[in-house]
Amino acid sequence: MTDAEIDHTAGLLLMRESNVPLQIYSSQQVKNALTVDYPLLTMLDRYCGVRWSRLEPGETVALGDTLEVDAFPTGGDVPLYVTGDDGPTALGLTITDRETGGVLTYAPALEAIDDDIGERFGRSDCVFVDGTFWTANELVELGLAERDAYAMGHMPLSGPDGSLAAFGELPARTVLVHVNNTNPILIDDSPERAIVDGSGIDVGYDGMEVEL
Repeated sequence: MTDAEIDHTAGLLLMRESNVPLQIYSSQQVKNALTVDYPLLTMLDRYCGVRWSRLEPGETVALGDTLEVDAFPTGGDVPLYVTGDDGPTALGLTITDRETGGVLTYAPALEAIDDDIGERFGRSDCVFVDGTFWTANELVELGLAERDAYAMGHMPLSGPDGSLAAFGELPARTVLVHVNNTNPILIDDSPERAIVDGSGIDVGYDGMEVEL
């Protein structure tokens, strides 16, 4: 789990009828939020069981025989339902296959691109990255929210300070994920989608597979 937002975690409830405990990796802050403020893990534990493993920035975790995952902070705000002063913000994941050398970086919520994040993207073979909003005021202008993209922890794609220009310079295959349903890049023949396609960047879709 890269964060504790409702739209990133509620799907776990659909897996409650699993015949084995769910193996969940997250930060301690995410675990706390999903146990105290939004007791999703408590509910799952009473159905199928939960096996939780710690996933924190600076700690490398082995997954199976050949994969390892390294978490890193990507900023953003704390979920609105969380009380207290120590709520979780978002993480990204760099997953490396020690056998093939393939590297995938996943950052569905990205507040800004700092030197560490830029270095991670630069050494990745594939980057799955935040494509939530096209403009910073997208939801505000539609009357759907009072906070802009930056306040929600998402760098917009367009504009002089947008992320699209930086993504277009990456050597890695770059795929936009976590695309909000208000983002016009979801419309295949929109001008915004043409700009993304012209940048050599892909828009993710259900069932997409990438081989590294």
